[in-house]
Amino acid sequence: MAGSAEILMALRELADSKQIQRGELHDLLKDGILAALAKKHGPTVQAEVEIDDAKGDIRIVILKKVVEDVADQVTEIDLEEARYEDPDYQPGDLMEIPVSFEEFGRSAVQAAKQRIVQRVREGERTKIRDEFAGRVGDLLSGEIQQIERGKIVVMLNKFREAEAIIPYREQNHRETYTQGEPVRAVLKRIEETPKGPRLILSRADALFVQALFRLEVPEIQSGIVEIRAASREVGSRTKIAVVSKDDAIDPVGACVGLKGARVQAVVQELGGERIDIVPWSNDPERFAKLALAPAKVARVFSDPTTKTIQAVVDEDQLSLAIGRNGQNVRLASELTGWKIDLYSSREWLERGGDIPLFAPLPDEDAADVPLSDIEGLATATVAVLEAGGYRTLNDIIDLEREDFLKLPGIAPEEADRIIAILDELTEVGGESTAE
Repeated sequence: MAGSAEILMALRELADSKQIQRGELHDLLKDGILAALAKKHGPTVQAEVEIDDAKGDIRIVILKKVVEDVADQVTEIDLEEARYEDPDYQPGDLMEIPVSFEEFGRSAVQAAKQRIVQRVREGERTKIRDEFAGRVGDLLSGEIQQIERGKIVVMLNKFREAEAIIPYREQNHRETYTQGEPVRAVLKRIEETPKGPRLILSRADALFVQALFRLEVPEIQSGIVEIRAASREVGSRTKIAVVSKDDAIDPVGACVGLKGARVQAVVQELGGERIDIVPWSNDPERFAKLALAPAKVARVFSDPTTKTIQAVVDEDQLSLAIGRNGQNVRLASELTGWKIDLYSSREWLERGGDIPLFAPLPDEDAADVPLSDIEGLATATVAVLEAGGYRTLNDIIDLEREDFLKLPGIAPEEADRIIAILDELTEVGGESTAE
């Protein structure tokens, strides 16, 4: 067993590599020694530990109270036995019993190492929380480290120790991802896990588009131009509403850039996704007209009690206002926060606005299918999953094998089968099969 000086030197090197202060190292080593003493003598043991870094010496003594009748062998010592060491001991005195570091040094050092590693991990977790707590909506860059069941694990260029993932539902499924390639994504939220904070990134959220515009538009970076609202159908179309704090600066023009350079840089990152940039207005009727671009709206009527907008367009503008599968009006409704009912001018005259010609379609996630519709999942397995609160593919897409094993009735073989089904559904290498 190495002496205390060698042990101190080895621990100092470990602490230096982990950027731990010398005083903190001593506290951790003392904790390790006390833990080793407690393991050997019992949890009630009382001791003192002194570390002389200059001499490389560690002094350890166990403290026992001198009594006439011993009730606790760990904390007390018989008066007669104490006087055998020193005749001057009296009842109530504290006797110091030296302990050689070499007696239990190995376990003490191991305990100290564990505490150093634990303290480093806690420090890293705190550092990650402090660094990213106020950065939701920021654009982060890194490298794709691993692709597992559709979930992308990202090693960030800065803060490589942070756990960062792009879940399946936060990806643009028109894109192909490859291990080792660089990737950019927006920080959507921070999740707390037993292993510490996990950064949830997204390339599918409207926040990602906003972050890209902040990167490309200096007026947004400086705060002169602000994105007030955004709506998106990933891989297809995004609408953003912008406003300028300076009347001399056109917010839409600032985002478009000279010859469209700024918006084209964003479009290129999004793989050709269409982007509508409109001025924001606090007047809901005017904002609705602007939000329905590129369609031209003839008239709008609002009902504040139901937050409903009735928009009238000419016949040749109706299909443009509705958009493919109702996309344009649906995004406009999401952008404004108002329900928008569309009418052609002829329909408005004939029906007087009583019956809307078009109601926005629900924005369904293509991957959010009922578990009962997933081929290969046994009826009994579906019942167990539903009893656990999981009803759709999206509910289980990011679960791990251990999560399934926690459910009563799911055997290891069945958990493996579920994982295999999810692997097949979320296979990466082209278009997603979960459509």
